[in-house]
Parts: sequence; C-alpha cells; structure tokens
Amino acid sequence: MIKGNPIHAMLYPLYEMNHAALQPMRFMTNASLAFWQNDANPLATTSLGRSAVASLSMLERATRRYDKPSFEISSTQVNGKTVAVTENIVWQSPFCNLINFAKADQKKPQAKLLMVAPMSGHFATLLRGTIEEMLPHYDVYVTDWVDARDVPVEAGSFDLDDYTDTLVTILHHLKTRAHVMAVCQPSVPVLAAVSLMNAANDKLAPLSMVLMGGPVDTRRNPTAVNKLAVEKGSAYFRNNMIMKVTGPHRGVGRDVYAGFMQLGGFLSMNMDRHLKAHRDLYRSLVDGVEEDAEKHQIFYDEYMAVMDLTAEFYLQTVDRVFINHDLPNGTYLHRGNQVNPGAITKTALMTIEGERDDISGVGQSEAAHDLCPNIPAAMKTHHLQMGVGHYGVFSGKKFRAEVAPKIVTFLNAQK
Repeated sequence: MIKGNPIHAMLYPLYEMNHAALQPMRFMTNASLAFWQNDANPLATTSLGRSAVASLSMLERATRRYDKPSFEISSTQVNGKTVAVTENIVWQSPFCNLINFAKADQKKPQAKLLMVAPMSGHFATLLRGTIEEMLPHYDVYVTDWVDARDVPVEAGSFDLDDYTDTLVTILHHLKTRAHVMAVCQPSVPVLAAVSLMNAANDKLAPLSMVLMGGPVDTRRNPTAVNKLAVEKGSAYFRNNMIMKVTGPHRGVGRDVYAGFMQLGGFLSMNMDRHLKAHRDLYRSLVDGVEEDAEKHQIFYDEYMAVMDLTAEFYLQTVDRVFINHDLPNGTYLHRGNQVNPGAITKTALMTIEGERDDISGVGQSEAAHDLCPNIPAAMKTHHLQMGVGHYGVFSGKKFRAEVAPKIVTFLNAQK
C-alpha cells in the first residue's frame, strides 16, 4: 500500500463530486444548445444565435468528462486501392488490449508492426495518425492500455517489469519476427524487452525497433519535465501525486496517478497557448468558421481525454527513468536481473527526435545508439526532424511527408 498526502487523497472524490454536481447545469446547457442549433429556429444563423452557441459550447466543453475517443479507422489505401479495415482485439490482459487493424482481402501477408502506445496519461488513440501512415505498408498492432481506474483491485498490480513482460508476451503472440515501434514513454521498456529477448537468443526477437521521442537518457539536453523530476525527488511524487480511485469506477481502492493530475501538468506547461486556442475557438464559433472550430474540437477531444496510471508503474518510471537514469547508468534491472542493451545484435535500431521537443529533449532518444554498440552500423540510423515539437515526431504534416517515409524505408530494409 502506498501512503500519500491525505489532503491530496481527497482530490479524487472531490473531482468526482464536482462532475456529479455539474450534471444539472450540463443538462440545461445541452438543452439550450439544442434550442439555438435547431434548424427550425430562425435566430440560429444570426449573430445572436452564433454568440449563444459559442458561449454555451465553451461552457459544455469546460464541464465535460472527456471519454476515451475511438480510432475511427475504417479504411486505408494499399497500392492505390481502398481497403476496408476492421479493428479486432486479438490478445488481452486486465491492463492491455492488443488491437489489430486487419485489412480485408489481404492476399499477400505484410510484415507485422507492433506499435507500443505511451502509458503516460493519454489513450492509444493519440497515435491515430501514426497508425494511418503505417497501415498501407504493414500489418499493424497497437497496445491499447486500459485506464487503471477501470481495473479492479483484484486484478493485481502493474509495474514497469509487468509492462516489459507484456511486450515480450505480445511479441511472442505475433508468432513471427515483427517490427516494434515505441512512441515516447515506452522507449525504455521496449529497449529493455528487446535487450532481454536478444540476450536469451529468442527466435522471435524483433527485426527492428523504432524509438520516437523517448526518454532513454534524460540527462542529455534535459527539459523542464526532466529537471522537475530531479529537483523534486522520488518522495515528492510518492507523497503528492498518488491517490485512490473512488466510485463510480471499477478500480475503486486502486492507488493511481490520476489522469486529471497529468492533464493539469500538460496544460500548465503551455497555458498561454491553450488559452489562446480556446479564445480562437470562441471567435470561430461566433464568426461561423466551422472548419477552424472543428479542427480545434477534434484536437482537444483527444488532448483532454486522459487515463489513470497505476501508482507502482508511475513511481518506478519516475524513479528509474527520470531520476536515477538506470538504463544509461547500466543499473536497470528486470525482475532483479540486469538489462544489457549491449546484447542486442539481431534487432535493427532507428531513433527519431523533434528539433523543438520540450518533453524529450534532442539527444535523449539518440542515446540508445551508444547503449547498443553491437548492432551493426548498417542496421542503425537516426533522424532529427526539423521544425517539430514532441507531437510532430509522430503526427502531423511533417510526420506524414518526411518522417513516415523514412520509417518505411528503414523497416523494409530489415529482413
């Protein structure tokens, strides 16, 4: 049992009480929106109507519980032809669903790509754009981590070692040498899993691994996030960030790092930018610029949807990755045994970073090359994408135009 600050422990029930207390107001807000947006209302398209809709929409969004979005990937293009895509859960545990985006009438088998989504607050749907770019070329699988608040206490704990074991189990489930891609946070456990499989001479060790904007060595070009972890120390996070899940969730009693705490951290890092974005949304709604309003709403529907993390996983990650730097220091242990990236010889390595990344600084992912000296030079490459921040490493225009083609070229070269 993890003992946290008793004052902070009250935040979770207060957060839930706040949502419950706002329900009557939300009911009235939605009823008013229905009135002002009704096509039969002659005032709906007037300046007054648009202003009313803008104000009510801002209130509705400010008081909403943002649920997990859907992937909404129903088709892709393969060799110039539109192919239907079906989302299937092909393996699961209490803490993870493995989703395969299966293509219809796929006569020629494609290489399998395991995309490891970050377990750092947002849902796996954050990788929607990444998945869409890889789908034409590979048989794509994604780790869809389960919100810890929805996992009953009876399911047990889930820590950093469990995360690593889950990846090894999934790679075995794929029954072939797959490619594995880690976006941000999972770069460390993916590197650990691949190290263990290579050290064991595992026949299913991945053909390649792509580490994107990950905290392999946060001592390099440390960001504000990295500095905060070192300055505060492990005890601070244990005492101030951990609380117990309350009703109405299935994980009542589980110790977690709450998603709303993580979201508060995300927002505070760039508060001016987020406030401006919401002011722009209001103006777009008032002016009737639907395209701009829709873009904002799509982004923030994803950004505001957050999940809880198990306390043990969160605290170990803070301690072992961000404070003690176990992996680059050579002290990273899995189940009490040292993890040695130097054992990797059969898995190719590609690292990708963003020039303006303010979460994982430039050089932190590239550090993996120094830790893996026995991978042949022909099987290693690094790409620094200019002009993008953290999210631009795996999504957006420059990712589609410049990063994704380089990934495809690299993966296809590994046999």
